Amino acid sequence: MDLPIRDNVLAMQPYSPGKPITEVKRELGLNEVIKLASNENPLGPSPRAVAVIQQAAGELHRYPDAASYDLLQAIAKKFELDPTEVIVGNGSDELIHVLGQIFLGRPDDEVIVGQPSFVRYDAAAHLAGSKLIQVPNNKDMGLDLEAMAAKISPKTKLIFLANPNNPTGTYFNRAQFRGFLAHVPKTALVVLDEAYYEYARAEEDLPVSTDFFRQHPNVFGLRTFSKAYGLAGIRLGFGIGSPEVIDAMNRAREPFNVNLLAQLGGIAALEDEDHLSITLRHNREGMQRMLDQARELGIQAVPSAANFVYYRLGQPAEPIFQALLRAGIIVRVGPSMGADDAMRVSVGTPGEVDQFLRAFEQVITEGRSE
Repeated sequence: MDLPIRDNVLAMQPYSPGKPITEVKRELGLNEVIKLASNENPLGPSPRAVAVIQQAAGELHRYPDAASYDLLQAIAKKFELDPTEVIVGNGSDELIHVLGQIFLGRPDDEVIVGQPSFVRYDAAAHLAGSKLIQVPNNKDMGLDLEAMAAKISPKTKLIFLANPNNPTGTYFNRAQFRGFLAHVPKTALVVLDEAYYEYARAEEDLPVSTDFFRQHPNVFGLRTFSKAYGLAGIRLGFGIGSPEVIDAMNRAREPFNVNLLAQLGGIAALEDEDHLSITLRHNREGMQRMLDQARELGIQAVPSAANFVYYRLGQPAEPIFQALLRAGIIVRVGPSMGADDAMRVSVGTPGEVDQFLRAFEQVITEGRSE
C-alpha cells in the first residue's frame, strides 16, 4: 500500500483483551462460561448507577456536557480536590494517550515502565515514536523503583508506575515512593496509576497521589471507574494533578470525551458507599480462598493488593489456560503476563471462585499424575 502510515504505528501490536464469553461459548460449545480475565467487578455496578443510566436513556440524542461539570464537582468533593485539579476521560486509557500527546514528540524522548506492567503505557510511547525503556520487576515481582530511578536521564519525559501493579498485584509503600521521587527531575512526569486504589487503600503505607501532587507538581494520579465501581462498559476514568497539567490535557483531549451515561453513572457510583463496601468484602474473602488453595497445592501465588491473583505455575501456563477454558473459565496468560508460566485470575463472585477452585485443583492434580 502506498499510503504513508508511520512505521512506528505499523510496528505496534493491537491490544489483546481477554477472550469474550460469547467467543468461548461458540468455539467450545459451552452453555455457561465465567470470565476471570479482565479484573472487572463481578458484582456489577451500583444499583444507583444502573437506575440513573436507565432514566437517562431517553436523552441520548443530546450531546453530553463537554466540561463534565457535575462529575468533576462530585470527584473533587469526594477526594477533597479543587475541580481544576481533576480531568475525566473516556477510561483512563484516554488519559494515558493524552499524556503521551502533550509530553512526547521527539524520537529521543524517553518513557520508563516496569516489566511486566500495564501494556497501554507501552502503546503511548510507541504511538509518539518515543523510546520505551522497560525495567524488569524485582525478585518479589514488584516494580523495581531503584532500577527504574537508575534509568532516568535528561531525556526522560514520562514514568509510569502502576500501584498496585497490573498484572502482579504488588505495591510499593510511601517511603519507597518518596525515595524514588528524590531521583526524578522536575522535567519528568511521574504517572501514579491507581486503577486499583479502592482495593489497596486499606494498606496503611500505600502512597496516594492526592498526598503528593501538590508538593510534587510532576506527580500525576490516574483512577478508574472500571474496577471497583463496576462501570467498565461505559468507559470512565479520571486524573489528578496540578492545574497546569490538567489545563494542558484539556486542550489536547477530545471534545465530549465522556458520554452522558458515564457522567451520570459515575456520580451515582461515587455516592454508593454501601455497594463499594460489599465489593471490597467479597474481594477480600475470595482472594484469601484463592491464596489458601495455591499454598495447599504448592503453587506460587503473589499476595495482591488488587482484585486478582498472579500465579507463577512453574510450568507453561498455556496448557492450563486451555484446560480451564474447556471447563468454562477464562483467565489471562500470554506475553503481557511477563513469563510463560504466569497466569492472572480475577476474583469472581463466591460461586465463580468455587468453580475456579474446583477446576484449577483438578487441572493441577491431573497434570501431576501424568
